[in-house]
Amino acid sequence: MQQDNLTAKQKDYAVFLPAISSFYASYIGKERHGLGLDPGRFPTGIGNMEAMNWLNAQESLFPYKWSLYSAGHANLDLSKFAPKEAMVRERDPNTIMLADSGGFQIAKGVWPADWTNPADKEAEKKRRMVLEWQMGIATYGMTMDIPTWTFRDPKAAEASNIRSYEDAVNATKYNNEYWIKNREGDLKILNVLQGGNHAEADHWYELMKGYCDPDQHDRPFDGWGMGGQNMCDVHLVLKRLVSLIHDGLLEPGQHDWMHFLGTSKLEWACLLTDIQRAVRANHNPNFTISFDCASPFLATANGQVYNDIRIEDRGKWSYQMEPTADNKKFSKDTRNFKDAVLAEGIHSLWEDSPISANMSIGDVCWYAPGELNKVGKEGKTSWDSFSYALLMGHNVWMHIESVQRANRMYDDGVIPGMLVQETFDRILFRDVVNQVFEQKDRAKSMAIIEQYSKFWDSIKGTRGFTGKKIVNAHSQFNSLFDVDEEDTAGEAELDETLLDALETMDEHQG
Repeated sequence: MQQDNLTAKQKDYAVFLPAISSFYASYIGKERHGLGLDPGRFPTGIGNMEAMNWLNAQESLFPYKWSLYSAGHANLDLSKFAPKEAMVRERDPNTIMLADSGGFQIAKGVWPADWTNPADKEAEKKRRMVLEWQMGIATYGMTMDIPTWTFRDPKAAEASNIRSYEDAVNATKYNNEYWIKNREGDLKILNVLQGGNHAEADHWYELMKGYCDPDQHDRPFDGWGMGGQNMCDVHLVLKRLVSLIHDGLLEPGQHDWMHFLGTSKLEWACLLTDIQRAVRANHNPNFTISFDCASPFLATANGQVYNDIRIEDRGKWSYQMEPTADNKKFSKDTRNFKDAVLAEGIHSLWEDSPISANMSIGDVCWYAPGELNKVGKEGKTSWDSFSYALLMGHNVWMHIESVQRANRMYDDGVIPGMLVQETFDRILFRDVVNQVFEQKDRAKSMAIIEQYSKFWDSIKGTRGFTGKKIVNAHSQFNSLFDVDEEDTAGEAELDETLLDALETMDEHQG
C-alpha cells in the first residue's frame, strides 16, 4: 500500500479539521468490532475500512492526525459499548481530536431544556454528559456556547427558553461555570466567542474573557473558539486577536489554540495561515489556528463529489463539486472510476484521491437493474449506503489536499484575488497582517486595522457548505438510503440540515 501522508505535508499551515460524520465513522467502528461489511463489498484496491480511516497512521491510505467530532452527533455515554464510535473512542493517542459541545443542537431546539435556569435537571444532565464525553475522547473541547441567533427561531426559542441575546449570554455563562468547576484530567478547553455583529461580539468577549484569565481562575480555559461574526469577519478577527494579546490572553503555554467554526473557503485557509504565522513570529510561537467544516460529508449527501481543485493567480479559489456516476448499467463495470467517468462524459475533469484511484465505477454504482435492496425493493439509485461512504472518503482527501495545495501555492506566490487589493496600490493581505502584529502598542495595531477597513470589506466571509444543492436529503431520504419500513415514519422528524440527515441515516443503518 502506498500512503499519501497528509500529516507530513501539513507544514506550518493553519490546520483543517474534518468534521467527522458518525455515518462514516460507523463503518470503521463496526468493521473493527466484527460487525462490518461483507468483505466482497470492498473495492479490490481498498480491502478494509482502516484504509479509509485517516486517524490510523499505519493502515490508512491518507494518514492525517487532526479531526473534529461533535457531541451533537455522538453517543455520549462512554460506559456503553458503541462500536460505531470506535474511530473516535479508540483513536491513536498521537492524533488530535477537538470535541465540539453540541451548542448547535441547543440552537436548533434538538436538546430541549430550560437553558436559562442553572438548576434545570435536563440542562444539568446534558452538561454533565457532554463534559464527561469530552474528557474521555478529546484533546481539546469547546465550551457549551449558546449561539446568539437561537432566539430568532420560534421552535428553538420554545425548546431552549432562550428568548433574547441576553438569555444566550447568561446561559453560556452558566455552562462556562460548569466547565471551569468540573473539568478534570488533560482535556484543554476552548472558550467560544459568539455575537451576531461587532457590538455583540465585543460585549460577549468582555463578559467571557475572564474564563481564560489565570488571575481569575486556578485552571483557566486554554484557548479560543470563534463562532458567529468572529468566524467570518476578518476585521473583527484582527481586532479580537490584538485585544487578546494586549489583555494577556494569548500567552505561550496557556492559550495556544484558536478554532474557527464552520470555515470552508480556500482563501480563508491561506489568510488564517498568514495570521497564525504573524502571531507566532511576534507573540506566541506555539499559536495554532484550526478550522473545520462538514462539506465533504454534506456534499455526498447531496449526490455531489469533489472532482477538481481550481487555484488561479488573482482568481477565485475553490474545490469543484459535481453530481457523479449513478447508473445501474455500471454495476458490473470494472473500469477504474476515473477512466470510466471521463470516458462516459460524466465529468470533464477528475482528480483522483487514494480512494477513487483504488475503486471501479461498479464499486459505486453497486445495484444492477432489477436488483433488490435490503428491504426487498428496487430503488431508483444504483448506490447502496456504502457507495456514500466511499465517496465521503474521497471528498475528505480532496478537501484536505485542496487546503494544503492552496497554502503551498500561496507560498509560491500564487495569490487569490480576495487577498490582494490592487485598486490603487498592490497591497497583500499577509503584509498588512504582519504590520498589525509587529506593533507593540495596541492603539497602533488597531489604527492599522481601521486604515484597511475597505480591504477587509472585500474579503468575503465563510458560512460552511458551498456548492449547489442537487438532491434534497429530506425529501429524498428513503429513495437514497436503505431503511427499514418501520423506520420511515421518523423521516418527518428529520432536521432540515443535511448534517442531521446524515446522522439520522446512520441510525437507520444501525
